[in-house]
Amino acid sequence: MTIPSITVVAGLSGAGKTNWIYQQIRDIKSVDKLIYFSPGSGNVIVDQTRISTDFPGIQVFGDGQEIEFLHQLPKADAVYVELGFYLELKSILSGLDNLTYRAVAVLPPNTKNTEYNSWAEEIVYGAPAQTTTVENLWRVATTGQVIDENSLEEFWYEITHGAYGVVSRAKGIFDVNDGRSLYCDFVAGVPQTDFLELDLPRCLEGRPQRFGGLEVVGKNLDEATLKQTLSDCCLSDSLIVQYQQQVKEILLAEKQG
Repeated sequence: MTIPSITVVAGLSGAGKTNWIYQQIRDIKSVDKLIYFSPGSGNVIVDQTRISTDFPGIQVFGDGQEIEFLHQLPKADAVYVELGFYLELKSILSGLDNLTYRAVAVLPPNTKNTEYNSWAEEIVYGAPAQTTTVENLWRVATTGQVIDENSLEEFWYEITHGAYGVVSRAKGIFDVNDGRSLYCDFVAGVPQTDFLELDLPRCLEGRPQRFGGLEVVGKNLDEATLKQTLSDCCLSDSLIVQYQQQVKEILLAEKQG
């Protein structure tokens, strides 16, 4: 059996695990024989969606796909397994016990005496992320929903400025009213970035069928208000149709002009 190069990446929330994997993948000319596996994210597959969008051809696996992941290993040249901070290192790695892998920990600068320091063969110091003493994790899928972009900007500002608790990390993918899919990213202690448009076709026919969702990490999160405010940002069927028609007319006019 061919043994691929397997790298397991773990570390604290917001330190830059996915970004480090991105850097490795960018240096590979062909991604057709690459695998990315991120367990523990349920149906809120933010990282999996972004990687599969930015690197078409890479095989991406998540929860419920463990058997297929192991089945595809012999066919791969390189494999990256990303472990969220909320996973137990020992239990989640039991399926790889018989395989050789490189253990990489991505941590904020000057982080010492964590389980990752003793576990990793290589330590990468990434973003200076702030971590709270007690971390809560809140997730919600928004697949099929369309978010008003102006409302999303206000909601994101509230998330990142303490309206729903002390947020240390937030990331999400949302379909907005002009048909684009936007990636939103926040790490406390790191300069904020603008929303990033994913390289996907505009959704201008009904409700989107692709993934949308939000993940928030913090302390004393007001989950009920988070959920309600997000719901208030979502558009009705009639408004979705109205916006989509407007965008199609604008795009047609631009094409003709």
